Amino acid sequence: MAEHNPEFGPPKAPLLIIISGPSGVGKDSVLQRMKERGLPFHFVVTATTRPQRPEERAGVDYIFVSREEFASMIDQNELLEYALVYGDYKGIPKVQVRKALESGQDVVMRVDVQGAATVRKISPEAILIFLTTSSEEELVQRLESRKTETAEDLKLRIATARQEFKRINEFDYIVVNGDDELDKTVDTIQAIIEAEHHRVQPRRVNL
Repeated sequence: MAEHNPEFGPPKAPLLIIISGPSGVGKDSVLQRMKERGLPFHFVVTATTRPQRPEERAGVDYIFVSREEFASMIDQNELLEYALVYGDYKGIPKVQVRKALESGQDVVMRVDVQGAATVRKISPEAILIFLTTSSEEELVQRLESRKTETAEDLKLRIATARQEFKRINEFDYIVVNGDDELDKTVDTIQAIIEAEHHRVQPRRVNL
């Protein structure tokens, strides 16, 4: 008689979830709402060379490092991906992601569309979610309402967004973050993550 195995299925494997999409689709708002809900994920803290602002907490909002330290992280291949953003560098420390995955936690990180492609090359089993608005008009309205860009910068962001939309096929899922539908968006992302944990062939993230 065969020995009884109490586990009817594979053990839960931690996931690496990438939230990406054009500027203005609400990536930061989505992550903030996920944190407010107290979801059991590790939210990656980005390293940056940008000066710390008075209201920011080191190690919580960002990992603040000097340009020399950031250059060393690049040389030592310690970053999952990095980019130069408005004159300052931002990057994702590999060790932080590895430790969270080793602890069994799902890891959620926010990166731009180009960064998502970089992560997919390094970790093919990462889950890539493309966040978007319900229309281009809605995206333009959001960017305009922020009043943080010049007219030239606004045109550049819109043109960049149009090019980024062409890369949707590089992603696993697309989620529309419509106006005043933030909770619905987070519900959808939670459902995706839950469904991924029920795959017959679970993803195995290696970094």
